[in-house]
Formats: sequence, structure tokens, C-alpha cells
Amino acid sequence: MMLRFRVLVRLKPGILDVQGAAVKRALDGLGFAGVNDLRIGKLVEVDVEAPDETVGRARVEEMCRKLLTNPILEDYAIELVGDLAGSRPGR
Repeated sequence: MMLRFRVLVRLKPGILDVQGAAVKRALDGLGFAGVNDLRIGKLVEVDVEAPDETVGRARVEEMCRKLLTNPILEDYAIELVGDLAGSRPGR
């Protein structure tokens, strides 16, 4: 079956988010006061062929450990979006 997973990657707490700080300053400059903190992350969608969710999630975990994330600086969360078998939903 074809499964779609989303991986949300974020800098670990305590790691300086330079991009987030720059965006926060820009928002302040545009008059969006009251933003206390802003962190930038990335979203990765992965379509995986796997017999079930457990195997698919394990494959995505391995992808995260080997390439998609930097384990020293980043944390990640994986969520199943859906089973794509039969038809591929529009984006």
C-alpha cells in the first residue's frame, strides 16, 4: 500500500533560530506587535510503499535519522497523512 507521511522538523530547544529571529524582527517592523517567539521549521511529505503503517513509519524514521534531519540540532515528529492506495488525493 502507498502511505503518505509528514515529517515536521524543528530546531531543538536552546538552539538559536537565526531565521526565526529575523522573521520576528520583520514582523515587528511591519507592525505585528506582541509576537513573543517565532521558530522556523520545515515540513517534509514522503509517500512510501509499505505493507502497513508500522513498516512505513519505521522506513520514514530511518530516512530521518540518515538524511532528512540533523539529530544534533533538530527534533522531528512523524504523522501518517493517509493511505494513498486506489487514488492519489489532490494537493
